[in-house]
Amino acid sequence: MKSEHKEWHKVEKRLEERSGRIIYMDNAATTRTAPEVLEAMRPYFTELYGNPSSIYAFSDRAKEGIEASRRILADMLGAKPEEIYFTGGGTEADNWALTGAAEACAGRGRHIITTKIEHHAVLHTAQYLERRGFEVTYVNVDENGVVKLGELERAIRPDTILISVMFANNEIGTVQPIREIGELARRHGILFHTDAVQAFGHLPIRVDRYHIDMLSASAHKFCGPKGVGFLYMRGGTGVGPLLHGGAQERGQRAGTENVPGIVGMGKAAQRAAATMRWRAERERRLRDRLIQKIMREVPYVRLNGHRDMRLPNNASFCFQFVEGEALLVMLDMKGICASSGSACTSGQADASHVLLACGLPEDIAHGSLRLTLSEENTAEEMDYVAEAVRESVESLRNMSPAYEDFRVQPGGNMVRL
Repeated sequence: MKSEHKEWHKVEKRLEERSGRIIYMDNAATTRTAPEVLEAMRPYFTELYGNPSSIYAFSDRAKEGIEASRRILADMLGAKPEEIYFTGGGTEADNWALTGAAEACAGRGRHIITTKIEHHAVLHTAQYLERRGFEVTYVNVDENGVVKLGELERAIRPDTILISVMFANNEIGTVQPIREIGELARRHGILFHTDAVQAFGHLPIRVDRYHIDMLSASAHKFCGPKGVGFLYMRGGTGVGPLLHGGAQERGQRAGTENVPGIVGMGKAAQRAAATMRWRAERERRLRDRLIQKIMREVPYVRLNGHRDMRLPNNASFCFQFVEGEALLVMLDMKGICASSGSACTSGQADASHVLLACGLPEDIAHGSLRLTLSEENTAEEMDYVAEAVRESVESLRNMSPAYEDFRVQPGGNMVRL
């Protein structure tokens, strides 16, 4: 306890040394749990704490809470409640979708198609399946991170059993042509999975409209609690259990349910559905204000991702002659929480696989910055962040030998961003 107290004092001291304000711009990594979500969860910790698998009446309220959330999530997708399966988060849901589909369909084929810019929860699972004897084709994307539909279609073979393409990219915000991909998969009789962790709760999604057979989501990306998510599986997919040992989730995922988390996710989804339109409009205005200021005031900068087909809250950049990690440290000193890419890969020295797949040179990809907003951000904060980015980039470039060489010999090795 003393060591924890000491560590917290270090955090407090660090916060005091900043500019006196905290501007949270990393909502793609996680969001703040909404107060009404916390209130909805609270009784299931202390009052309605029964095990939903028990047969006595006291446990019925816990069971009712789970089923109410299942109905909310199904309604948002235009699905049936029995097609929603609760998981420990988006990563688990992605793993289940890929490994479950591979095992279920192995008798008729062992070929899977995905893209080079997927979250590592999909990419690493695909690599695991390759070690198990499956073949995986990793389709390219264009410079904006949009999957090349022609290449995807040409990759389809008679033994292709699954196509997995994320709904929206977690790093650069590009929204994929999911409907067209779903139609392609349906036409060829192939299961279609989409990792919608960044999109669910932020964009309207109807599984029938997009021909989606499986969809992954995570509560903490839309103001719900961490450690809980779900996998939508269309009836008849044939995907088997993820965990064995109990009858929970209709025998598909054994283990006592995270009742407070599931209830919180349902409340967060309900809140997200009710506020989606105005949130998107507000975030889009703030995002565009931020993008315009940074693009106008900072030279040698590139906007990553598609300019229009992108998440409403995502602004991703690359700055030449700058290391992304150093930029994050400087922004942190100014009270700004940001990211250089996926939160799951922070701290790694490798350049973003997403940016490399978009065709950026490695030295440019190392200078990436991801700023992701919420409805709680303000126009004044966008102005402050843009100015802080300008100052920080300028300071880092002034310390860069490469930038000094460029200034002495303009245009020598310049990559036009």
